[in-house]
Amino acid sequence: MSTVSLGGAPPARIIGRKKYGTWVAGLVVAGLVALLLGSAFTNRNFSWPAFGHYVFSPSILLGLGHTLELAVLSMALSIVAGVGLAMMRQSANRVLTTVAGAYIWVFRATPLLVLLLLLYNLAALYPKLFTLDTNSVVTVAGAAIIGLTLHEAAYCAEIFRAGLISVGRGQREAAEALGMPGVLALRRIVLPQAMRAIVPPLTNQFVNVVKTTSIVSVIAMPELLYSAQIIYARTYETIPLLLVVTFWYLVVTALLTVVQRRVERHFDRGELR
Repeated sequence: MSTVSLGGAPPARIIGRKKYGTWVAGLVVAGLVALLLGSAFTNRNFSWPAFGHYVFSPSILLGLGHTLELAVLSMALSIVAGVGLAMMRQSANRVLTTVAGAYIWVFRATPLLVLLLLLYNLAALYPKLFTLDTNSVVTVAGAAIIGLTLHEAAYCAEIFRAGLISVGRGQREAAEALGMPGVLALRRIVLPQAMRAIVPPLTNQFVNVVKTTSIVSVIAMPELLYSAQIIYARTYETIPLLLVVTFWYLVVTALLTVVQRRVERHFDRGELR
């Protein structure tokens, strides 16, 4: 509430409009949330004691460690491959542009589950790789890493390409006018500006990779979900163990969100100033 003075007249009070609809919507949403929480904590079928028993069990924590290792390694390789593909897409060479475009099209169109199963059964196509048995080269972990990397590299390439396009052509021309080599201009001029457009979707992609690792359970990779499946196949406590898996994915996603905000602030510091 504030006052406004018009000429010599006494100040008039400005009264804000009552937002009854917003209050009602807030109360309805709060009531629904309270009902859901009450149902979750009073329904014995959730088996919260079993949840507490398994949430920090060694096998679950080991599966969580495998999930994080798989996600970090796959994302690191995907970023390297994605940068290369983005540069190929920006190249003046028609062959490089066509190959990169075909790669991105194929691996964005192929479902990850199908790709993992193809890699897991690669020995049916190529029994030998460089005189070595295919199954000894492409293990379960190898198939998971290769499949995730090939799949995510296509998306990372588009993220980096969009970031590079977001930097005005005049920046590159100014670098060329100063006699900067192409690689130096990319490192000192283009990438620092492109990172502001690259970091948010790239971090979101990493969060997506962490969750996508659950798919590799179909090839018996001992990550978080598969570790829970092994336990509830023996104990029949399916719901509490799925809640344990959900809990750890929520924790990891929350931590990555905090890191994402810090990284975004770092690259936005020039704009904030």
